[in-house]
Amino acid sequence: MPPTAIDPTIISRAQTLRHSTTNGEKRLWSELKKFRKHYQLHVRKQAPIGPYIADFAIHSKKIIIEVDGEHHLSSKGLVRDKKRDAWFKGQGYRVLRFNTGELIENLGGCVEKILDEVGAV
Repeated sequence: MPPTAIDPTIISRAQTLRHSTTNGEKRLWSELKKFRKHYQLHVRKQAPIGPYIADFAIHSKKIIIEVDGEHHLSSKGLVRDKKRDAWFKGQGYRVLRFNTGELIENLGGCVEKILDEVGAV
């Protein structure tokens, strides 16, 4: 992938976020990091893309995976997510969203949905 012009502050923030993940992100990452070995898919954690930082990105498949905590349920959070999703879609990405409860109750099902989206199933 060729280098892109991303604001250095976004890159710095992404680096910080990689070390302060939520429980939901940790659970999902424990599965996603196996994708390279099993499916030859490189998953990036806290990936800067344009003006945003995606929780996870599979650039080769143009997929963004977002883990939504409680703050995403507020009206402000919903508006912000809608704007981000529209921007990502404008760049050709598909956005998959999972809430923390889904990841706790059905991690396997969430992983299965991701595998289905990338065509690995």
